[in-house]
Amino acid sequence: MLEIFAWGLTVVLMLGGLVGVVLPLLPGTTLILGAVFAHKLLLPPSLGWMTVGMIGALWALSILADFAGVALGTRWFGGGKWGMAGASGGALVGVWFSLPALLLGTVLGAVAAEKLLGRKSDRDALKAGVGAATGFVLATVARLICAFAMILVFAFAVLSRTGG
Repeated sequence: MLEIFAWGLTVVLMLGGLVGVVLPLLPGTTLILGAVFAHKLLLPPSLGWMTVGMIGALWALSILADFAGVALGTRWFGGGKWGMAGASGGALVGVWFSLPALLLGTVLGAVAAEKLLGRKSDRDALKAGVGAATGFVLATVARLICAFAMILVFAFAVLSRTGG
């Protein structure tokens, strides 16, 4: 009975994590990491601590990609500190509505901050907004890659321990 519960919880959290990688307000890779910890605690022999550590490192990489993506994208396209701050602020507003609103908020935040606070031209402010959007998309792709890698490492480890 415990094994069925543990596997059910693991699968639900991992699927929720995959959805959360692309949808706002769901902590995608954190749910996957939570699934791994829950599985380890409920069925200790099925998963080694080395595997948990590897998955934890992938989780940390996904968090780093999340924070760095928009900031670096904005910067690469010529935005400054105001553009990076505006992109973050716009994302915080957009996250409460939908995925398109999150992306739009990121772009508009970068453009508005560069234009109003950074005193950039329209063209330069728009470039910063495009950079913010590019960084957002690249960060999402990086999170997806990390999420799938986390699940694959987990599956390989569990299947190799059970002989399956």
